[in-house]
Amino acid sequence: MKLWVMLGLVGVALYLAGNVAYHRATDPLTDGTGPRTVKTVDIPEGATFRQVAALLEKEHLIASQWGFVLLGKVTGVDRRVLAGEYALHSDLRPQEILAELLSGRVVLHPVTIPEGYTAAQIADLLGQKGLGNPVEFLTLVHDRSFIHTLLPDAAGLSSLEGYLFPDTYSFAKRAETKDIVRTMVEGLEKVLTPELRVRARDLNMTVHQVLTLASVIEKETGSTGERELISAVFHNRLRRHIPLQSDPTVIYGLSSFDGNLRKRDLAAPSPYNTYRVTGLPPGPIANPGAGSIRAALYPVPTTYLYFVSRNDGTHAFSSTLAEHNRAVDKYQRRPVRRLS
Repeated sequence: MKLWVMLGLVGVALYLAGNVAYHRATDPLTDGTGPRTVKTVDIPEGATFRQVAALLEKEHLIASQWGFVLLGKVTGVDRRVLAGEYALHSDLRPQEILAELLSGRVVLHPVTIPEGYTAAQIADLLGQKGLGNPVEFLTLVHDRSFIHTLLPDAAGLSSLEGYLFPDTYSFAKRAETKDIVRTMVEGLEKVLTPELRVRARDLNMTVHQVLTLASVIEKETGSTGERELISAVFHNRLRRHIPLQSDPTVIYGLSSFDGNLRKRDLAAPSPYNTYRVTGLPPGPIANPGAGSIRAALYPVPTTYLYFVSRNDGTHAFSSTLAEHNRAVDKYQRRPVRRLS
């Protein structure tokens, strides 16, 4: 047989084989009549296209990894697949799967940051969810250079405590920790509307002072209907230069806390000990929600200077020490040293 004939036959064979492979690559794995299953596929950083194809075949999302590799080469996108988690269902055609891997539409994991969480608690929660690096998170929270990139007008700010807005966020598994922190700070910036900033100036308060007071309000009560009353007590005390006497601020300043606030803790020297120091603590003691931020700026007009827990999640408020002592006798049944 002449050489040219042999070459022609080989060419035809290769064409037919390629055609079969290409059709296998472009045909869906299922006919679409069975139950639709969704699988989350995690494409590692730096994975080759061949490795991606092998993973898809292993997960029974494509019929042939070799056909899929051919599809990638034919379309010229075999080097453009983006790493991350992708939710892929079983009746997607290979071309559609490839389009998903090129889109960067990765799976997002929701995480809800409760109001009143500290930065340390947020770091722990993110770690439990497998989002970001908890150690890096806390490092960034106290990194002055990084803080300045997020809040260039907040000169001298040494911590983002209070600036990490509590909300429900959705992050990719591989989201960088700095982007997670940035998203939370941006969440706060959206809440601090021009109206609230003007109100802060009218009260002669900086944003930092507003967040500090809001964080104390957040930690003092879980009752949404009491926030403005708690705020009023603290505003009245600040105006009269009476110590706030807030247990949560003292607790925040302790190096460790076992759940029992002792007499020696109340006597310990600390800028957060509002039994010894008059005025606001030096910074937020938690990350307040929108309700507490607004309450800090809009206290109700009242003469209240004291409040004590009723042990049901609410508080009794008083304008005089005599009234307060009677409330303490009624609700605490023993002398107490706290406002809430």
